[in-house]
Amino acid sequence: MIMYFDFHTYFRMFRLALKEENPAGRRRLLFILLAVVPVLATFNAVCFLLDVLLFPGLRKVDVRTPVFLIGHARSGTTLMHRLMSMDGERFSSFMLYELYFPSVLQKKLIRLLAECDRRYLGARIEKRVQAWEARKFGPTNDMHRMGLTLPEEDDSILMMSCASGFWIVLFPYMGELDFYYIDQRPEKSRRRMMRFYRECIRRQLYLNGADKIHLSKNPLYCGRVEALIETFPDARIVVLVRNPDETIPSLLKLLQRGWQMRHWDDAKIRRALRIVADMSFHTYRYPFEVLARHPEIRQATVNYPELIDHPKHTVEQVYRELGFPVSAAFSAILQKEEQRAKAHETTHSYNLQEFGLKADEIHTELGDFFDRFGWDQTLPGAGEQLAQNIEVMPKGKEGA
Repeated sequence: MIMYFDFHTYFRMFRLALKEENPAGRRRLLFILLAVVPVLATFNAVCFLLDVLLFPGLRKVDVRTPVFLIGHARSGTTLMHRLMSMDGERFSSFMLYELYFPSVLQKKLIRLLAECDRRYLGARIEKRVQAWEARKFGPTNDMHRMGLTLPEEDDSILMMSCASGFWIVLFPYMGELDFYYIDQRPEKSRRRMMRFYRECIRRQLYLNGADKIHLSKNPLYCGRVEALIETFPDARIVVLVRNPDETIPSLLKLLQRGWQMRHWDDAKIRRALRIVADMSFHTYRYPFEVLARHPEIRQATVNYPELIDHPKHTVEQVYRELGFPVSAAFSAILQKEEQRAKAHETTHSYNLQEFGLKADEIHTELGDFFDRFGWDQTLPGAGEQLAQNIEVMPKGKEGA
């Protein structure tokens, strides 16, 4: 299969970049679209094709019972993914750097270079890369820890295809670009994208072990649950949920900080944040609506407070619902992680007013979720815009 490229979205981004009023922003976007994307996308496409010739064993690899961790951003998908990834005998995942190089050839070359660096150069290149990571990811690591060799969201595999939601960080044109509502796209377009995604997973399994199970965490995939089931009929899906009074402001703050670092104007940021807030309500409801139509899909639901307070029990319960046995070695790992989780506490404070949200808006839209999962609905100043901070990460690991 050839590499997937979303030409429709690419040309739309190009038109938006041409009309961008911020001169520095316009130059930056046009450079990315006219220089970076064509070069890297072509390079990836060539390597993707070479995989078939250089690695004939790739044809024998199949994607079986993949596990998808979904849920609103900051709901614990990162923590759940990290815990389950520790079951290395069972699961395979993408590391961040691997998402930008989808072919087997590219990844093998990078791994070879890393080994030569450690063996012959005293890890000089590795140290420089780590310093770059600290500069690049440091400003937002308190909200979402990232690193080139850490597991990350699969959606980035579509970055050079101009189909990844991470383009929104560079192009804050919410309402004019859509990377979320994939299930609403025409069937032909949707299936082309998902076939390419499946091929990328096959290549990762070829590297990590064809007998392993792909493990994915993607909050953005809440908008493509039907597409996942259509592409992977034997998929297992885990939905993570957390009090939206905590997750929605946290996501908005993360995006706001990213856009402000790129010097987008405040009016554009406010419009984009309002659209993201509305999309968040869909993110909570839609996965449950789709899964209710597909009782044949093995599925599980994880309430964030339970994951934080009892990670071992929660993960083991998910395994039972998905039909996976828990090995003695993995059980011991979870026991250690449970002790570590209880010793850690992280807090952040945000102001809903700066995002244009009213104190009772979240409860009006998602009141039944508060009842179902037993979340606290007490907010000061009910019915008015919230003018004081809300603590959004009460105890435990970072949310997703």
